[in-house]
Amino acid sequence: MNLVDTFSEFKAGKNIDRPTMVRVLEDVFRTLIRKKFGSDDNFDVIVNTTKGDLELWRVREIVPDGEVTDDRSQVSISEALSIDEDYEIGEECYEQLFLEDFGRRAIMAARQTLISRIMELEKDEIFQRYEERIGEIVVGEVHQVLKREILILDDATGNELIMPRSELIKGDFFRKGDMVKGVIKRVDMKNNNPVIILSRTSPLFLEKLLEQEVPEIEDGLITIKKIVRLPGERAKVAVESYDDRIDPVGACVGMKGSRIHGIVRELKNENIDIVNFTNNISLYIQRALTPAKVTSIDLDTDNQRANVYLEADQVSLAIGKGGTNIKLASQLTGFEIDVYRNTNEIEIDDVELDEFSDEIDSWVIEALKNIGCDTARSVLSLSKSELLRRTDLEEETIDEILSILAAEFEED
Repeated sequence: MNLVDTFSEFKAGKNIDRPTMVRVLEDVFRTLIRKKFGSDDNFDVIVNTTKGDLELWRVREIVPDGEVTDDRSQVSISEALSIDEDYEIGEECYEQLFLEDFGRRAIMAARQTLISRIMELEKDEIFQRYEERIGEIVVGEVHQVLKREILILDDATGNELIMPRSELIKGDFFRKGDMVKGVIKRVDMKNNNPVIILSRTSPLFLEKLLEQEVPEIEDGLITIKKIVRLPGERAKVAVESYDDRIDPVGACVGMKGSRIHGIVRELKNENIDIVNFTNNISLYIQRALTPAKVTSIDLDTDNQRANVYLEADQVSLAIGKGGTNIKLASQLTGFEIDVYRNTNEIEIDDVELDEFSDEIDSWVIEALKNIGCDTARSVLSLSKSELLRRTDLEEETIDEILSILAAEFEED
């Protein structure tokens, strides 16, 4: 019975090794035996991988006629002699079984069981293979665009991958047939099926893109210490070099930005700040707030807070559009950063807050002074959300303050 070859059609292309296939065949036929005889304890299933055939043998002890107490493990001498006339009492009787002995229905059931087992093995193999590849970049073709996700065919394996809409960068737009690049974020098992999730928003994606573009990172001469991202808007990458001759920031950016430009394009013009990592916290925070120039920093290491002081024209740079710069700098350094304007001098066209005492309550002015805002422009330089967070004033109060202060300069 050349069963190994008979069932090889199910094995083809499934990446299942021959020993595993043999084990599956043995299990399937032992199940077949148990269904027919109630037990497989006294049966041998031999799969010959060289010849590609399979043999089934029933093994029982030969006892005198009339002394059979367990027909599963014993056989009478007269029955044994009908199998082979050389048998004697006390020996083991080997009786070969053939596939036909089990009946057509049982064989069909075994065939279905085999197909089912191989499909399970294939799913497990896919799960294991992709789980080992978490963090790798894959390139695939868009197979289907659905409401909540995009189905992608892995170019290398042909397996279906899923990229949820939440893992797409703002501005990403793909049609069927487009080529997509993403990082394997995780592998789940849902309803016994492996689900491979791709991401373009994960910091891992940016990390792997940098590895591809910067040989020094792949060679281990430069290490990426941390990446924080607001996908499609801004990212900050802290890098460190183990070779004093290598400038890690310069190596990552490349000559005239040659290395970083390709990554920026892939990430829909995401603004990427590469900063040199240091254990000096003050210097690290200063670098993290790039492109703003910091004047001084007061650190509260116990509470992981930092008060940063800057010139008036640097405050908005430190905060960034919609607070993105200060938010990412906080995430990168692990410190809650508050920015304050230097109060040494007041701009000619600025007005001290005390001048508004007839319109704004004194306790409100005091609350603003407590966060380093002594003038109208210093308040207006902060976003509404920043003022709410740092002063604990009501939203209506903040709206009123901003309206009063803005009106002062509109009148001018």
